[in-house]
Amino acid sequence: MLGKTYDGQICSIARSLEVVGERWTLLILRDAIFAGVTRYGDFQHNLGIATNILKTRLATLVEAGLMTRDDAGDYRPTAMAQGLRPALIALTEWGDTWFAPDGRPIDYLHADCGEPVHLQTRCEQHGKVPPDQIVVRPGPGMPADYLAARRPVRDR
Repeated sequence: MLGKTYDGQICSIARSLEVVGERWTLLILRDAIFAGVTRYGDFQHNLGIATNILKTRLATLVEAGLMTRDDAGDYRPTAMAQGLRPALIALTEWGDTWFAPDGRPIDYLHADCGEPVHLQTRCEQHGKVPPDQIVVRPGPGMPADYLAARRPVRDR
């Protein structure tokens, strides 16, 4: 069984997974962010999730700062959770490509005009970049001792 932390990983994906990597968590956030679900009972009804799991996930989201809970018992996504919108759209588009044989079950639309919204990877100089044209390099948060000890990685 996998642990809940990725202490040996120097990676923002790994750190993010520590908070949102459990499958119910992303579905709870999806419903809160895009469908406006705030009530415990509505989350439970919509997701069909066991009450003990839902209680734990909501408490974890509140503790991590992704949701707040008001005096009436409503759960609301914070700015941190709202920042996941692009990631959720990216996961949806990936799922639409590979796992939606009958077509997209939902569309994301621009609230002002109603036109579809899609995610793109963009270069500041050249505009749209195909995903297979993206490479990585160490960023400013990479510890120097990690860089000194790592094996060289080929550009792909």
